[in-house]
Amino acid sequence: MDITNQTRVTEFIFLGFPGVLHLRITLFVIFLIVYLLSLVGNILIIFIVVLDSTLQMPMYIFLGNLSFLEIWYTTATMPKLLDTCLSQTVTISVSGCITQYYFFFSMGATECILLAVMAYDRYLAICSPLHYSLLMSIHICLWFSAGSWIGGFTSPLLSTILISHLNFCGPQKINHFFCDSDPIFKLSCSDTFLAEALSYTCSSVVILSSFLLTMSSYGHIIVTVMRLPSREAWKKALSTCTSHLTVVSIYYGTIIFAYVRPPAKYNFTIGKLISVFYCVVTPLINPLIYTLRNKEVKKAFRKVLAQKRFLLFRYMQEI
Repeated sequence: MDITNQTRVTEFIFLGFPGVLHLRITLFVIFLIVYLLSLVGNILIIFIVVLDSTLQMPMYIFLGNLSFLEIWYTTATMPKLLDTCLSQTVTISVSGCITQYYFFFSMGATECILLAVMAYDRYLAICSPLHYSLLMSIHICLWFSAGSWIGGFTSPLLSTILISHLNFCGPQKINHFFCDSDPIFKLSCSDTFLAEALSYTCSSVVILSSFLLTMSSYGHIIVTVMRLPSREAWKKALSTCTSHLTVVSIYYGTIIFAYVRPPAKYNFTIGKLISVFYCVVTPLINPLIYTLRNKEVKKAFRKVLAQKRFLLFRYMQEI
């Protein structure tokens, strides 16, 4: 397309969730509460894992990584979402939009890989308990954690570089609350075929491969658990994976619906609603499920809380 006589766009306008003011204020309050609860819950998990020495094991190190990731994952989109609920016009520069795209998809890819690694960790713990300490030592655990972050932040790098070379010459309204891939391609006046093909291929490969690895791990876990002679042992082994499987089902169910499909089939209204689940809801569900369903985490929380109360009591006595 010839863009020599067209004005180059320097910023985009988010449409967010349009509606009357009182409805947008209600959404703002709901999203703000969910965001704050998500931050507090994930920070609390990191705090507990770091302070309690009994949780210095692979399962909880991965959980700490996931909580740290969720803090930044939701922060990449929530400020603009909250802003669109209160303001009629919310803008972002083109460079800022591409940066948001990169970090959002990098952290999304990291979460996919990390969830697959956590499922593999549970597979080793239940299906190969005698070799678990050898196959998943702290050293190997740290390598898996680092690999998840490196793989996640590398996967969308090339597509981001291609997007940064696209031209935008109008319109400038993004029918979303963050810089998702489809709205960006829709606004470009350049040939987006290569960038789109690479972006969707990368998303599909990361999502589907990590999903299949995760489901494969749980498939082996279920087969192993079904062979346990004791019903109590069966329940105990299965309960250790219920929390993780719940998070996996919600997260993968929404992102597969959103990104593993032909680009022409994208519906912006449905896309925004689906995005709320993996941008807003999932980061809150993670700390809730992992703390409410995990006896070790609850025990560690009570222990840390008791220690802090004791230190505060001593401090007050000294004063």
